[in-house]
Amino acid sequence: MGLADSSAAANNNDGWSADTSAIPAARTSSPRLRGSAVDSQVERVDASCDMTFVLDYSTSRPDLRALYEKAKDAQWNARTALSWDTVVDPEAENIPNHFIPIFGTRLWDRLDKQRELPALRRHASSYLLSNFLHGEQGALLASAQLAAAMPNSDAKLYAASQVMDEARHVEAYERYLREKIELTYPISPCLKELLGVILAERRWDMKFLGMQIMVEGLALAAFGLISQTAQEPLIREIVKMIMLDESRHVAFGVLSLKGVYEDMSDSERRDREEFVIEASRLMRDRFLMQEVWENLGMPVEECLDAVHKSPIMQSFQSLLFSKIVPNVKKLGLLTPRVRMGFEELRVIQYETWDASA
Repeated sequence: MGLADSSAAANNNDGWSADTSAIPAARTSSPRLRGSAVDSQVERVDASCDMTFVLDYSTSRPDLRALYEKAKDAQWNARTALSWDTVVDPEAENIPNHFIPIFGTRLWDRLDKQRELPALRRHASSYLLSNFLHGEQGALLASAQLAAAMPNSDAKLYAASQVMDEARHVEAYERYLREKIELTYPISPCLKELLGVILAERRWDMKFLGMQIMVEGLALAAFGLISQTAQEPLIREIVKMIMLDESRHVAFGVLSLKGVYEDMSDSERRDREEFVIEASRLMRDRFLMQEVWENLGMPVEECLDAVHKSPIMQSFQSLLFSKIVPNVKKLGLLTPRVRMGFEELRVIQYETWDASA
């Protein structure tokens, strides 16, 4: 059963439904954006996962216990560790222009650089960071599920520490978007679909594979690019701090899944192969920014066509898989089927890069 089948089996609305009870009023300063916005500010996810109560508290996984110790030592406070008094112009080139998908195309050349480009910068950075924010909340929920489901105390303790990490990341991105960009985008449809499937998945290894290897791996690569290129010091500081946590999160997935797929049946392995391929396609397409083109009144189809043909965007999308491909290989899932999928996505060249743990 692949990603689409898993999603349909969980719920024919990707596991998401609006919660109309006790909904706080929307902030009047928050613009109403086209995209995947819903009337409700809270959505219920149709998810279930196994829960284990472990009575053996001794250390059975020293590697995970060591990771937990590192997590405790590395805790930081988003309120006090970051320079929130930094003045940010939301329409400046805070994140390099080449992160905007139409950069270098004829559409870019036609932009009014005094009037249209500043607005596009604001919307593009908001879209990018908003989906980081939504992804962090998805990781918070998934790590809470893992803390409940894992069958040993070492994994439970580490997963619980990751919940705290993800809460801190949500806090940092939300505050930056609210105070500095003053614009927050709804979750992109591709990311929403992927998170819905991960959260609804009952099999713990699939939850690890989806969140710790795929989503967290892509985030780690994206944050690395931004930390090296961002010109605005506060977002660069935020991303660098979050990266320290994310590297542990990916390592948690790699360590926990070590050896899991070695003796798996062909049908079970095929499920994982299809999941990796389809999740990769969804993550690639989450950066197309269709909602931005809609909100700015730009020709959507022309923009999407330009994005698909842009060599700069193709390189950016490819680099985002630099953490995923070597980790998938280390787990023993770089099978001929997955290899073909990665070749179609033009990311197979990262198979020789170092894995995360």
